Amino acid sequence: MTNQSSVREFVLMGFSDDPDLQILHSVMFLIVYVTALTGNCLIIIAMATDHHLHSPMYFFLVNLSLLDICSISTTVPKSIAVSLTNNKAISFAGCVTQTFLMVIFVGGELALLTIMAYDRYIAICRPLQYRLIMNWNACIQMVAISFIFNLIHAVLETCLTFLLDFCKSNVIGQYFCDVPQLQKISCTDTKFNETLILVGGFFLDSFIFAFIFASYTHIFSAVMKMSSVQSRHKVFSTCIPHLTVFSLFIITAVFSYMRPKSLSTPSVDLLSAVLYTILPPVLNPIIYSFRNKDLQKALIKILLK
Repeated sequence: MTNQSSVREFVLMGFSDDPDLQILHSVMFLIVYVTALTGNCLIIIAMATDHHLHSPMYFFLVNLSLLDICSISTTVPKSIAVSLTNNKAISFAGCVTQTFLMVIFVGGELALLTIMAYDRYIAICRPLQYRLIMNWNACIQMVAISFIFNLIHAVLETCLTFLLDFCKSNVIGQYFCDVPQLQKISCTDTKFNETLILVGGFFLDSFIFAFIFASYTHIFSAVMKMSSVQSRHKVFSTCIPHLTVFSLFIITAVFSYMRPKSLSTPSVDLLSAVLYTILPPVLNPIIYSFRNKDLQKALIKILLK
């Protein structure tokens, strides 16, 4: 029995071995990738060029767009290359890198969405203290702390995953190096890793849910006290997109990492991975720009130029 040191590469199964379906997958993924890049880049350019959008809320949105670009760029180009060349191999180092980056970007997105809920709470419930509490130093520090935390988490998660022995198979039933799939093909007992992810995920998700629920309870309570319909509409135009993006992301991520084994089939695994790695980067720019008139005006200016 050989250990992980003998594994030089892994094999990504992808979606199909049929050449026609591989071409279809490549075209669809390319369209999705270009759409995600275009949408998120437009948001970043809009924030950078329009001084009306130089506020903490849009600063966090820029960081979210950067994470979305990095996240989808970690998985989709490799998947397209696999389908076009029919070369499904990914080196051991490449798989480690892909796993490490995905843990950072997914964790970073979750942290940013939590920070953005806090930003909305301060803006709506404590407007007179907003500039004092959410100053630029505080915003940068919150983003930096979340990055450091996610970096440590990614190092630990990646080390625990690749300290496992891979002696049964090197075939990953996914289109990228996903932690649950790597645990599946390991010949080491993975109960500790699985329990750690389940317990850690439960406590972290519970804290985030409680924090965001408390934030929006105060926000909606404050909204109900507003006499102006226009003020209410403005609050909802910034809060509803955030709640939608958060719900989309957390539901798909929790389903991918914390669902019971009885619900784990190759088709379901592929679908859940697509939902949490590809859907948010594509939909986030659309959701945020759909109800935000300031952002819409900035995007229209860019497109007209």
